[in-house]
Amino acid sequence: MMPEPAVAPMTSALDVRICGVSQSWVRDGAQHEVLSPVDLHVRGGEFVSLVGPSGCGKSTLLRIVAGLQPPTGGEVLIGGDRVSGPRSDVGMVFQEASLYPWLTATGNVAFGPRLRGVPASQRRDIAHHWLDRVGLSHSSRLYPYQLSGGMKQRVAIARAFANGAQVLLMDEPFAALDYAARQTMQELLTELWAEFRKTVLFVTHHLDEAVLLSDRVALLSAGPSARLVAVASIDAPRPRAVDGDWIDSETRHLRQLSRGQERED
Repeated sequence: MMPEPAVAPMTSALDVRICGVSQSWVRDGAQHEVLSPVDLHVRGGEFVSLVGPSGCGKSTLLRIVAGLQPPTGGEVLIGGDRVSGPRSDVGMVFQEASLYPWLTATGNVAFGPRLRGVPASQRRDIAHHWLDRVGLSHSSRLYPYQLSGGMKQRVAIARAFANGAQVLLMDEPFAALDYAARQTMQELLTELWAEFRKTVLFVTHHLDEAVLLSDRVALLSAGPSARLVAVASIDAPRPRAVDGDWIDSETRHLRQLSRGQERED
């Protein structure tokens, strides 16, 4: 049985159920399994990180949850509804911010409300609100080529919130940033999550990042045929210190847990 989340999530937030999801590809006439069947329940308002080696299928699993590709087997339920394609209440933040280069920061954040038919003045207000919330009110008229990597990711996060996302899927969003920028973005994400309690599924290579941010950490084995080997609660109270012995202790525990589970199998 998977451990209960360390922080009681909001009951009104959407949950994510990954039910026996597997993924395989056919190449040269042979079937290659990327993901063995994965079962994971992310409670509404919970922050869960997926951690595993490169090539283990973390990003593939996230794309399946987002409805960007169908699984070979199993299904994903969000708020009890089966995922069959992209949803407006699910936001995706990639390692590269994927901003529209011809739009300003304001235009990028307002793009979702524009597609929903929100009037121009209202969507401008929405964009300015979220840009201010992520600390970019002074950069609202800048284009992506004028923004640093950290600023681009701030715009991407603001865009997800402006779109009304209840579930945030984040695929190594801070991996390309330097240490200082990554730490700043981790603090920002923690503040936004604490305030709005979105359901977050966060992919990272870094155990220390997962420990710092998460209620629970889901550990995937190396591929091929990667599988979920353990799910561990992070019981440290919030707000959490960015550095300290507690992170090292939790990280060592997760490494030992992962290795122990793999040896048992």
